[in-house]
Amino acid sequence: MIDFLNALTLFANFVLIPGLTYGSQLALGALGITLLYGILRFANFAHGDTMAFGTMVTILATWWLQGTGVSIAPLPTALLALPIGVAATAIFALATDRLVYRHYREVKAPPIRLVMASVGVMFVMNGIVRFIIGPNDQSFMDGERFIVKARAFKNATGLNEGLAIKSSQMLTVVMAMVLVALLFWFLNRTRTGKSMRAFSDNEDLALLSGISPQKVVTVTWILAAGLATIAGVLYGLDKSFKPFTYFQLLLPMFAAAIVGGVGHPVGAILGGFVVAFSEVAVTYAYKKFITYLVPVDYAPEGLMQLLSTDYKFAVSFIILVVVLLVRPTGLLKGKVI
Repeated sequence: MIDFLNALTLFANFVLIPGLTYGSQLALGALGITLLYGILRFANFAHGDTMAFGTMVTILATWWLQGTGVSIAPLPTALLALPIGVAATAIFALATDRLVYRHYREVKAPPIRLVMASVGVMFVMNGIVRFIIGPNDQSFMDGERFIVKARAFKNATGLNEGLAIKSSQMLTVVMAMVLVALLFWFLNRTRTGKSMRAFSDNEDLALLSGISPQKVVTVTWILAAGLATIAGVLYGLDKSFKPFTYFQLLLPMFAAAIVGGVGHPVGAILGGFVVAFSEVAVTYAYKKFITYLVPVDYAPEGLMQLLSTDYKFAVSFIILVVVLLVRPTGLLKGKVI
C-alpha cells in the first residue's frame, strides 16, 4: 500500500498537477483564438505574441510596484499589475485592428489575407517585446512560492515521495475556473454576449437585427486580449517569461482550439487539457513510477520515456495533424478549417 501511495504521489507531482496547470493556461489561450475565429473568422497567428506583449507590460508594472514597496504577500504582486497589462494589451489590439484588420473586413477580403496580415503583426509585436524587455528569461514572481512543500509532505505522511504544489499552480487553476465561468456567463446571459453569439452564427441576420458589428468586434478584441494577457502572466509566473517561448506556445494553443472544435468555447477548454496531458504524459519518465508498482525483479532498467522533453511541442503537432486528417471539426464539431 505504501508503494502505491508513493507511486500516486509521484504521478500527481510530475503529471497530474503540471497537466492541470499547463492545461488551464492552454485553455485560456485557446479560448482567445476560438473567440477571434468564431466571430471575426480568421486564425490569429499573432495570439502568442499578444500573450508576450501583455505579460511584458504586466512585468514592467510589477517591477514598478515592487520598487515602490507595494506588495500583497503571500500572493504575487503581478496580480495587482495584471489589470494594467490587460488594459494596455486591449488598447494595442484595438489599434492593430483599426490599422490592419479593419480594412480587410471592409473589402470582404478572403480569410487567408487576414491570416497573412496576422503573421506580419506577429513579427512586429515580437520585435517590440524583444526591444523593450530583451530576449532573456525574466522572473517576476514574489510572495510565497509553495503552498505544499515536498519535505513537509514527507514528514507529515512518512512517504518516500514528497508532493510539492506551487502557489502559481493553484493560482492558475483557480483563476482559469473563475474566468471560464465569467466568460460563459457573459456570452450566455448578457445582451452583448448574445449579440456576439448571434453575429458568429449568422453575420447577415445579426446585422438585420440591429446588432452593431463594430461593438461586437471591439468587445471580441478586448476579451481575446484579456484572456491572452492572463494566460501569458499565469504561464510566466509558473515558469518564467521569455518572448520566444510564447511564440512556441502558438502551436499547442492552436492544436487545443482545433482538437476541441475551433469556434467552440467548450471545445477550446477540452482541447487545452487534452494537449497538455498528452505532452506531459508522453514526455514523463515512468521508470520510478513503475518501480513502485511492480516486484523488484520486474523493475525497468530504462527511463520508460516515450519522448524527450525537447520534443514536447512535437506532440502538439502530431495531435493537430491527426485531428485535421481524421476529424477536422474537432471533438465537439466546431467549424471546419
